[in-house]
Amino acid sequence: MSQTQPAAGLQAVSAAPMNNKVQGAENDVTSEELLQLILASLEDDKAEEIVTIDLRGRSSMGDYMVICSGRSSRQVGAIAEKLMDRLKQDHGRTCKIEGKEQGDWVLIDSADVIVHVFRPEVREFYQLEKMWMPGAGQA
Repeated sequence: MSQTQPAAGLQAVSAAPMNNKVQGAENDVTSEELLQLILASLEDDKAEEIVTIDLRGRSSMGDYMVICSGRSSRQVGAIAEKLMDRLKQDHGRTCKIEGKEQGDWVLIDSADVIVHVFRPEVREFYQLEKMWMPGAGQA
């Protein structure tokens, strides 16, 4: 599996598990373990430009945000669908999903890890990485 490098200014995520247990799943996993499972699924499905943003201490919506791209609407939908299937079958985790029908921007909420899968043009337009970079919005 190839290593994914964060964009400039974004924090890399340690593969060492911590004790942040994600509750409500049949098989409890830490948010760090969940993140690694998600990253592996995205890489298996050939997601491009995978970026991980550490949200711990910055937002109550989750511990991590993952942003990636698919080359087409069809690939964006397939990446999201396979990720949801893997998390449900392998870990009993049901995720919330939005935008799959359009395939431009799919949001997958897996509790402590929020995943955004974009078509490249849509990702460029919204520029979530810039909005969530450490220090963004501070003068």
